[in-house]
Parts: sequence; C-alpha cells; structure tokens
Amino acid sequence: MKSTFFTFLSLFLLFACKKEIKSTSEDWQIISENVQFKEDGNNFLLKSGKFNYSIPTSKLPYKKVILLNASLVGYFTELNLEQNIIGISSPEYVYSEKVHQLIDEGKIENVGNEQKYNLEKIIALKPDVIFTNYIASFENTYDLIKKNGIEIIFLDEYLEQNPLEKSKYLLVFGELFNNEKKAISKLEKIRKSYDSLKTLAKTAADKPIVLANEMYGSQWFLPGGKSNLAQFISDANATYINADNNDTKAIPMSFEEVFAKGQKAEYWVNIGNHENKKELLQINPNYTKFPVFNSGKLYTITGRTNGKSNDYFESGVVRADIVLKDYLKIFHPELLPNYQLTYLRELK
Repeated sequence: MKSTFFTFLSLFLLFACKKEIKSTSEDWQIISENVQFKEDGNNFLLKSGKFNYSIPTSKLPYKKVILLNASLVGYFTELNLEQNIIGISSPEYVYSEKVHQLIDEGKIENVGNEQKYNLEKIIALKPDVIFTNYIASFENTYDLIKKNGIEIIFLDEYLEQNPLEKSKYLLVFGELFNNEKKAISKLEKIRKSYDSLKTLAKTAADKPIVLANEMYGSQWFLPGGKSNLAQFISDANATYINADNNDTKAIPMSFEEVFAKGQKAEYWVNIGNHENKKELLQINPNYTKFPVFNSGKLYTITGRTNGKSNDYFESGVVRADIVLKDYLKIFHPELLPNYQLTYLRELK
C-alpha cells in the first residue's frame, strides 16, 4: 500500500511539473515575478526585470557568450554549455573545473572584473550575447558595448527568494541555446528531488531553532523572514529566528538585537569563510555569549571552495535540491544517515 502511494505521488509530481513548465506560443512561460518568456512568430520574447528583449529566432541558438557574473556559470555547467563560453570576468571566483580547464586551454578569455572590464577584449571577441546582473553604475559601460552591436541580457537571479525559481532559470538558457528538452528534464529532476526532501523533512519529530549569518563590522546582516535562506530553513522543517520578519533582503542589526533573538538557537548556519571556531572569535569574541556557540552546532558555506571561488554560489544557485539536502542533514541527521554534506561544512 505504501509503495503504491509513493508511486502515485511520484507520477502526480512528474505530470504536474510537466504541465507547469510547458510553453506555448500564445502564453508567457512564467519563471518568476521577475522573468518570463514566450515565442512570438519569428521572435523570442524575454522579460527580465525592467528589461524587454525581442530576439529574432534566426539568431538562436547562441554559440558564443561572455559571462560577467560567476553565479550564472552554474546554469551553463548544469546544461553542459561550457564550450559556448568565450569570455568570463573574475575567473578566480569561478569554481567549475571544466571552465578553468577551458581557460587554461585559451578557449575562454579573462575579460577583467567589475572594477575594470577589458572592453577592447570584449568587443574583439565578438560574442553573440553577454549575460550579466544589472548594475546601474555600469550603464555607460553597457551603452558602449551595445553601440558595438553586442546584445546584453540582464538576468538577476540573485533577486529570486524562492529556491526553485532560481533553478527554473534553466528554462531560459534552454530556449536560448536549443537545449529545451535537457533544461526541462534537469528542472523536473531538481524539483522532484526538492519536493521529496521537503516531504521527508515534515516527518521529523522536532523543529530546531536556527541562527544565520554573522557580524560584518558593527552590524549583523540577518536574512529577512521572506529571504531565500529563510525558505530553505522552513522547507527543512526548522524554525528560523527571524521568520516573523517580512523582508526579502538581509536586515542590518546590532549584536544585541540578534543576541536577544538567538538565545534559544540550536544551530548556526551560513557563517562565512572560517576554518574553525577560534578563528571566528577573532572576528568578534562576543560570540561566546551565544549558547549556540558553546553547546550548539555551527556550519559555514565552505564545503566546496577553491581559492576565492565557492560552489554554494555557483552550482548551488541551480541545485536547490542539494542545498536543501544539506540543511535537512544538518537539522535532522537521522533522516539522511548516509548523506555527506556538499556545500556546507561543520565548524569546530
């Protein structure tokens, strides 16, 4: 009977997912409140934030692209599109081994960083398109690139607070690179895995209290109660100390304010790049006042790092299911006895 139920549940989720991500020429495919697309005759229409694009389908699929944000690399690695990248900014922040191999082979060029893009190289590479997050202060740079006939598409995936909506950007890249079937298949896999983990989390006997982030200077930027991290904590069946807050962004708070909220915390997650608890105390010795520091469990997001790169902000942007699995393992280890953390690491 139990086996039959889970078989039915799996089929229901599969068909529901297929129905949701199906796109027609009449209807917009909704990725999130920020992004949607559809095909309209001989054009591919894309809305991304305040930007609207009408791309002739004759120009698709794109073959040569430049990425100006490491967070977008995860979508290319998930769809095996690394060979389409010809230029990338700040490659030291890229985790992907394959991308670094292509850089070493001279197939991907370093085009500078946010302090100073190498515009001559960008223009000389003649990409079909550039993908980047939009930064208002770079408007003059964007205008210069556009005047040289290069398309720029702004995709601000970091604004998405629903973890699966970040994953759903796969569909955009699937359309632009003639990889629709693979994108749909990948998204279905991620969503099915995420939903099953969320269901498993609900079977836990307890709901531990969770503290997040750390001090930067004189302020503690505590993620809002409607933030991406708050959603992960909730879906992993734990109680976030700032869950009653309605902000999506991180809220700057004093140590005393967070200390008052975090007295009963049993877990402290998403601490920065530290090797051990002693090193964390060098930043702020007052952390010892938190009960969770002395008797709870602490976790950094340094499970997959290499130099300045951190895969939590790369493939983790796409693989919402694996990120959730990490939090579930942390808060309810008995539910995943054989799983080893991927993106997070315990701080001792």
